[in-house]
Amino acid sequence: MKITRLAGIAALLAAGVTQAQAQDIKLTGVLFEFWQTQMLDSNLRNNATATAGASKYYGLDSRFQENNFAVKRAEIYLNGKITDDITWNAMFDPNNSNTATVPNNVLQDLVITWNAGNGISVKAGQFKMPTTYEATMVAATNILFFERNQINRVFGDKRDRGIWGIYAFGDPKGFSGKVNLAVSNGTTDDGSGGKNNENTVAGSGNAQKDWTTRLEFAYGPEHKFGAYYREGVTGLKDSTFNAASAWTTAGYVSAAQIKDNKDKTTIMGAYYAFDTATWHASAEAATGLLGRRFPTLFAAATTNPSREHLDQKFLGYAVDGAYKMGNHWFTARYDMLNYNTGDDWYTAANPYKPAAGGDFSPKYTEITVGYNYVFNPAKYGAGKLKLDYVHRSKNFLAPRAGQTGEQGGDSLVASLMVGF
Repeated sequence: MKITRLAGIAALLAAGVTQAQAQDIKLTGVLFEFWQTQMLDSNLRNNATATAGASKYYGLDSRFQENNFAVKRAEIYLNGKITDDITWNAMFDPNNSNTATVPNNVLQDLVITWNAGNGISVKAGQFKMPTTYEATMVAATNILFFERNQINRVFGDKRDRGIWGIYAFGDPKGFSGKVNLAVSNGTTDDGSGGKNNENTVAGSGNAQKDWTTRLEFAYGPEHKFGAYYREGVTGLKDSTFNAASAWTTAGYVSAAQIKDNKDKTTIMGAYYAFDTATWHASAEAATGLLGRRFPTLFAAATTNPSREHLDQKFLGYAVDGAYKMGNHWFTARYDMLNYNTGDDWYTAANPYKPAAGGDFSPKYTEITVGYNYVFNPAKYGAGKLKLDYVHRSKNFLAPRAGQTGEQGGDSLVASLMVGF
């Protein structure tokens, strides 16, 4: 099915490119990525997800649970010009599958941009909000590892629909910067990944929107740094949502407190990146309220809140680096994400340490070391072979019968990527 769809899209693109000059439509890029994943511990296949509270936090990609060949990306990029001031761009991935929850899953980005002059521009459409560095400012062709770090793939690598204003200033060869402000539906965390209108998910369609701002700066081509903040609340209408009854029955908080909280959701972070012909280093940290990502308000009555505390906070950071030696790049990354940085919960006992034993605290680390063979050192995004060893903390799988202690598993990932 996916191959047939890809062939059909390719045929349409060929027809469109033939008329590109007349219509000013351009095929600006194609990115194909192929993965081979190798389990280094059979726990990834055989062990169940941890039954304690941490089980819902660590999202282990199913491609790592078997020795697997997978098409990771098949991205196609188009853009066009309506006038000198109004342009558009689109990116879609026919490798994605449409579902009932995300009927628009093939379409990734669809953006109309008005360049108003004096450094001011306005974007409207579907895109990633201006938050985390690696997910929104580093193209998929240019990431150093098999995948983005946890902060970026969990919180930043999702779309939303809205309007985004930008004011750019400074000298690109010296000090420059951008001020970004966006308002969006806030459906990023409803299961659709933001690829839906407000009213297409049961019970949603509230008048409240997410607000996002980012200050970003650069000093020449070597240094980039900045900070960002995003805030929103539940996507449910006030008239339809139901408070999680388990908390109210136990007397931890009242239904009124849960509803007043409205699953407030935030992310606040900062980043720095340094890049030369020989060295690369970057660091990013982010924190915020889990909020609607793990909700306590639901369209239907429920007894189970999805997090352990009304004001539960996360904290994550990642540091990575690369040494570039012609075609040969050597990379390393330390990546941590804690979904309950304050160890806050309402229960009498630690919900992450069940009586049966084990510690499933939702703090996860991934240490990745890798080697990249770059086909054209002058153009890193044109193609590369990446080999990465991924060492994970061992608190996200439950032991099988007869086993004791925490369980997890490491992986070896080979990524072949080509693009233009």
